[in-house]
Amino acid sequence: CVTGANRHDSVVFEDLVDALPAVGGKPGRPRRRPGKLHADKGYDYPRCRVHLKRRGIQDRIARKGIERNDRLGRHRWVVERTHAWLAAFGKLRTRFERRIDIHVALLSLACCVICARNLPLFC
Repeated sequence: CVTGANRHDSVVFEDLVDALPAVGGKPGRPRRRPGKLHADKGYDYPRCRVHLKRRGIQDRIARKGIERNDRLGRHRWVVERTHAWLAAFGKLRTRFERRIDIHVALLSLACCVICARNLPLFC
């Protein structure tokens, strides 16, 4: 889900959760949704928590003014690492494209390059 940099993340929270693909892993029928969702204080709004509860997802959202984000560190590093990989592509570090389709295409291309770099080489 790609939005403008001037929009708050929680605005598209519901769309993002609903767009999650089925969770695979164990044999049998794949689960439709994850068991729990970890998020930082930017998503600490009642409507975000209610949306997760309606979907049967346990929320792990840090509360503003009560909790620190340190507890999310072991889960949050995956997101931060991915942002760092994408920031390595200068064209994506600062978004200059006005058209969303071009930006999504560049994001997809960057993700393909990142995945190709991590494939083991078979000689």
